[in-house]
Amino acid sequence: MKYIIGIGGVTNGGKTTLTNKLIKTLPNCCVVHQDDFFKKPDQIEVGDDGFRQWDVITAMDMESMTNTMKAWIENPVKFARSHGVPLSSAPEESNPDEQTHILIVEGFLLYNYPPLLDVFDKSFYITIPYEECKRRRSTRQYTVPDPPGLFDGHVWPMYLKHRREMESSGLHIECLDGLSSKEEIYTQVYESIQNNLLNRL
Repeated sequence: MKYIIGIGGVTNGGKTTLTNKLIKTLPNCCVVHQDDFFKKPDQIEVGDDGFRQWDVITAMDMESMTNTMKAWIENPVKFARSHGVPLSSAPEESNPDEQTHILIVEGFLLYNYPPLLDVFDKSFYITIPYEECKRRRSTRQYTVPDPPGLFDGHVWPMYLKHRREMESSGLHIECLDGLSSKEEIYTQVYESIQNNLLNRL
């Protein structure tokens, strides 16, 4: 069985932390990070707000990301092995092709790309309030540092815009409070996934 989990949400909301925790506890689990598909800085347009448009879907090579996900869908065993993901050591007679294989797709604009909306078996979205998001963002070191005013002038307005888009997409998304402890968020998500998987067996 193949099972695809989306972990979306606001910048600095805790998506990667949650993903890294899930990878350690879910069997045969691979991950695709949307951040790995950003285009090069010289390919990012400058918008009307005066900032390079990092927080929009066109800042990423979504075709390449989709192809990576398709490679997993076509052959999760081969994908796992080529990415160094250990497969469950089930009894010898158990065929890896017959086990449950999980793909976590993690990113801040997961639910704003129509070609991918129907691939997720379970979708989560982490939110945190403006002040906390701004505080966390200010403590992060990025390869391309944030210019002054980027958060208020581009990052937060784009988050609000894309969240509205996502909410009107009709996709069933389970929202998570990013102010909860890492353990609470993980437990909520892990239990939700386990219940969902049991219902599919």
